[in-house]
Amino acid sequence: MIRIINDPFTSRLPHLDLHGETAATCIAPLNSFIRDNLKLHNYKIVVIHGKGQGILKKVTHDYLKHCKYVSKYYLDGMNDGQTIVELHL
Repeated sequence: MIRIINDPFTSRLPHLDLHGETAATCIAPLNSFIRDNLKLHNYKIVVIHGKGQGILKKVTHDYLKHCKYVSKYYLDGMNDGQTIVELHL
């Protein structure tokens, strides 16, 4: 039996789902998503990278670590297949 837990906090935040992307193609949509949300004044966003082998998570975190628009990022406590990103104000 699969139990789905809906987190009311992250369900209201803008999401980017990277499922189906490769390590080489996930950076462009991630960069666009961050820039679009800065323009919309959304300073907390969610990036869904999935669990799997952790390849997309590693690429995503490497990008976020060096992105000048990101103040901090962390794995969601309810779901380690997504990362919560806080952008600079």
